[in-house]
Amino acid sequence: MAVYIVMRYTGRVTKEITTAEYQALAEMRYRIRKFVREGDAVARAAGLEPQQYLLLLAIRGLPEGEEATIRTLADRLALKHHSAVELIDRMEVHGYVRRSRSRDDRRRVLVSLLPRGEKLLEQVARDRISELRASGTALVDAISALLENGRSSRMEKDAANASRRGLEKKRG
Repeated sequence: MAVYIVMRYTGRVTKEITTAEYQALAEMRYRIRKFVREGDAVARAAGLEPQQYLLLLAIRGLPEGEEATIRTLADRLALKHHSAVELIDRMEVHGYVRRSRSRDDRRRVLVSLLPRGEKLLEQVARDRISELRASGTALVDAISALLENGRSSRMEKDAANASRRGLEKKRG
């Protein structure tokens, strides 16, 4: 009975975070921040503010069947509705995007890329894709280290549960 109680209790207590997990988490965060920081610099060099690039990317990269409404874009950019409207206003003045009313529901405003916005987006995106292809393995390695560690923790827990069930059957 005592073994069962100990195994049951320790099975619920989360395993301590290892040094390797802290290192992998720190490495992942470093790699993501570095990618974002460099992307911001590339966007600025192309004449875009980082938020402008992200808006263009959000419009062009929407999942199939999803429309570029202001609500959708605000959600994808983690912005409040009015902030997205202000950003779209500025982008429209520069000739990067166009607003139009939905044919189905005139209350819905759709945002689409104009050729000028598409050209700038492609310029920045091409650089970002090249950068990921060149150095993305370090980010993948950091993420994999975290996932593998989590998987091995789950396997240890499953093994402990199987062992406990085996003890229960023997005592039966």
